[in-house]
Amino acid sequence: MSKLNEEIDEGLYSRQLYVLGKEAMLKMQLSNVLIVGLKGLGIEIAKNVALAGVKSLTLFDPEPVTLQDLSTQFFLNENDIGKKRDLASQSKLEELNAYVPIKVLDHLNDESELGSFQVVVATETVSLEDKIKINSYCHANDIKFVSTETRGLFGNVFVDFGDDFTIIDPTGEEPRTGMVSDIEADGTVTMLDDNRHGLEDGNYVKFSEVEGLEKLNDGTLYKVEVLGPFAFRIGSIEHFGTYKKGGVFTEVKVPQKMSFKSLKDSIQNPELIFSDFAKFERSAQLHLGFQALHHFKIRHQDQLPRPMNNEDANELVKLVTDLAAQQPNVLSGADVNEKLIRELSYQARGDIPGVVALFGGLVAQEVLKACSGKFTPLKQYMYFDSLESLPDVKNFPRNEETTQAINCRYDNQIAVYGIDFQKKVANSKVFLVGSGAIGCEMLKNWALMGLGSGSDGYVVVTDNDTIEKSNLNRQFLFRSKDVGRNKSEVAAEAVVAMNSDLKGKIEPKIDKVGTESEEIFNDAFWQDLDFVTNALDNVDARTYVDRRCVFYRKPLLESGTLGTKGNTQVVVPRLTESYSSSRDPPEKSIPLCTLRSFPSKIDHTIAWAKSLFQGYFFDVPENVNMFISQPDFIEQTLKQSGDVKGIIESILDSINNKPKNFEECIQWARLEFEKKFNHDIKQLLYNFPADAKTSSGEPFWSGAKRAPTPLIFNINEENHYDFVVGGANLRAFNFGLNIDGSSQSKDFYESVIENMDIPVFKPNVNLKIQVNDEDPDPNAGTQSGDEVDTLIKSLPAPSSLSHFALQPAEFEKDDDSNHHIEFITACSNCRAENYSIELADRQKTKFIAGRIIPAIATTTGLVTGLVNLELYKIVDGKDDIEQYKNGFVNLALPFFGFSEPIASPKGKYNEKTYDKIWDRFDIQGDIKLQELIDNFEKNEGLEITMLSYGVSLLYASFFPPKKLKDRLNLPITELVKVVTKNEVPSHVRTMILEICTDDKDGEDAEVPYITIHL
Repeated sequence: MSKLNEEIDEGLYSRQLYVLGKEAMLKMQLSNVLIVGLKGLGIEIAKNVALAGVKSLTLFDPEPVTLQDLSTQFFLNENDIGKKRDLASQSKLEELNAYVPIKVLDHLNDESELGSFQVVVATETVSLEDKIKINSYCHANDIKFVSTETRGLFGNVFVDFGDDFTIIDPTGEEPRTGMVSDIEADGTVTMLDDNRHGLEDGNYVKFSEVEGLEKLNDGTLYKVEVLGPFAFRIGSIEHFGTYKKGGVFTEVKVPQKMSFKSLKDSIQNPELIFSDFAKFERSAQLHLGFQALHHFKIRHQDQLPRPMNNEDANELVKLVTDLAAQQPNVLSGADVNEKLIRELSYQARGDIPGVVALFGGLVAQEVLKACSGKFTPLKQYMYFDSLESLPDVKNFPRNEETTQAINCRYDNQIAVYGIDFQKKVANSKVFLVGSGAIGCEMLKNWALMGLGSGSDGYVVVTDNDTIEKSNLNRQFLFRSKDVGRNKSEVAAEAVVAMNSDLKGKIEPKIDKVGTESEEIFNDAFWQDLDFVTNALDNVDARTYVDRRCVFYRKPLLESGTLGTKGNTQVVVPRLTESYSSSRDPPEKSIPLCTLRSFPSKIDHTIAWAKSLFQGYFFDVPENVNMFISQPDFIEQTLKQSGDVKGIIESILDSINNKPKNFEECIQWARLEFEKKFNHDIKQLLYNFPADAKTSSGEPFWSGAKRAPTPLIFNINEENHYDFVVGGANLRAFNFGLNIDGSSQSKDFYESVIENMDIPVFKPNVNLKIQVNDEDPDPNAGTQSGDEVDTLIKSLPAPSSLSHFALQPAEFEKDDDSNHHIEFITACSNCRAENYSIELADRQKTKFIAGRIIPAIATTTGLVTGLVNLELYKIVDGKDDIEQYKNGFVNLALPFFGFSEPIASPKGKYNEKTYDKIWDRFDIQGDIKLQELIDNFEKNEGLEITMLSYGVSLLYASFFPPKKLKDRLNLPITELVKVVTKNEVPSHVRTMILEICTDDKDGEDAEVPYITIHL
């Protein structure tokens, strides 16, 4: 295992690497972590830490498993009752990550036994007195310590990383960089083209490519004083010379120090991070409340307060009052919040999957920070509650009788919610869209809470994806043996194994949710659901599900993650806006002329390289195949705008220059290198020489435009060689050539290339190059019809090529053997060399080219916990928008933010108010058109002026009388058939009709659409 300290399995950890970086990952592989307490919270932390990849994970919890542990301990089942928690959990944790050995500590009689660990986590099984002892030893011996505890809908965490903890990167954000337009003597730096620098006071930057102030380029770091979004100051540089032109600034992350107090020293003066500023005053109250719970347990021989027991609650309030007097700085003179403390007492024996998942993700991320120094630790206490997730007592009474244990696995949830609400949860009908990272966590939580397990309940989960190796790092229901299987099916099997109550109650599907599957997910399917949960990774799929939920008026729970960032959104019919109501601004695209001729950043060269890959190895083979198989391909291509000549030339080249062997593939790749990185660059410099001037007399090559340098091929240059290797292998793949293993040696490539004649560059004196994206393309319209006609005539008859077929290479980022990322990385870096842009390694190239979403199990677990706290509100049917919360988190900072959902907008016609998102006119039965018109005039005071179905106009008041007469007496389905010439599909039970109307005053009225229920 020693080599793990030097290597990282990128196939397994690829998505996490983009969150933490290689340096942090390597540091984690040197860390031994101990978790004390293996109830639900402990196992949640252990699961996330094991997936992340530390040197070893040790468990300590010799207490016997109880039935109630199953409320949140997902790796235990009824067969484990009576066994030691740590030993019973060990084998399941070992399955998660072959690189992380899972050990069990035999005993923990003395704090000195902690000396071999870098991080110690103590959960709710450890008394406060013992936590203070353990922490005192850890603090004195530079062992990082985290304490955490959950009680029902309450939870807390305490972090102590010692007197002198170094943070190597506080935020994890990509270092900012930008191009400079001016640097003044006082050190004022101005951005080029009004690009925001994004820096903050106290950041550090270094400079490169500055002309006139060359001393700035020596790597010295300068502390930033922000003057505005487009300028900052670095201090006087009047003795450096005079600025001429150019310059790039790059932010440099400087290590920071942080000091922590011990648990004993911080109790009386806690440093608090607020999880929800709407509950600002609660943190101090809960700081005393959780201490009081520990004192209560000591008094009552390790027993916590009983659910809804007023005698116990009164005692806890008294304990908190006494503590407030002993620790006067905590409440700073404020009164004890008796109502809050009584609720803490009622819920003390509770164990809620959503809260456990939230704290499991949060604490595990703190463990990773302790191991790696990456991101800012939590300093030092955080308290959380979700009391708004409690049900309405009018619908679901909570008293000593309804919350008493009934000797089942849900007892710890019943202790908080009561038996009646537990039954409502069990009888819910739920649809989960996606079973990847968020989907796995969601299903785990649902299995623990018994969602859908009742006689009337069920869970349907669908995902059309299969399991890949890279999924195993964060999609914890999957194992190596499952690679290649359908995600939804494996996930369903896994949660049934967790909770046998779900046997026969969870239905996995492998259908993509979209217009193509509306016959499967039909009206009856949607109408039967209680709510829907998205676990998707793309906006298009999310918006489709959102539209379905709006149409069928179903609540939707939405969430997403991006590295350490996560968000949740709850969509409630007639109450909130929908997911689609607000959208992120579109990504800023790279101007075409920048890509073609004037790149200035590595993102530009990667995008160019990926487009080259797409053209060479997918588009051209695809066009050849379509030319052969589709008789009208050329005719259709001529109708489309674009490079028709180029498409036909590429087809001819593929047919006429089909490689006969691998040597010819190598030759092709070598010639393409010469063309792209030497000849094309020389052509650009022919059109715009290094000393070229603009029409205003300014240097042409200035600002974002960098004068390029042609490359001279050198097989010993890694990127040059990889370009040829990747290109040759991909061309061989396109043409179905078998490659001898001996052909892959560097000597073989060198021998082929040495015997080639490389053509000498000859400038094209007629070629024009577009300088700015807003300029017209100077080459537009240069393709003469005669040239294209001549090319078409030279094409062979498709019938003569019936046995000629190419194999397009569809881009796949995660297969390291297919040469895709190898080619794109080499291609991008060669172009970056042309333009003196800093090169990117394979990992960064893969991230940008593959549009990879960075992901880590900690964020996924926490976000899913927040979603499930909203789920309780949906099950309860809450109609007060203030009770719901949309969440925003960034575990790197750490930051928590919650906001009330935005209310759905309202509209009005004829003094009637309606909901613009959720309302519609519901018509029962296949009504005739005339009846529909009359119905609206009589009941709504609206005159229908136009009526359409999809893109088809069914009725308009301006239609000729004869046309109207033929249509007015037709039922809607017949009318649709007459107009569209198609039957309404048999599976369709509802039809949407869009209408234009005039109100009573004859004015246009904006109104909802019509739904015909067949």
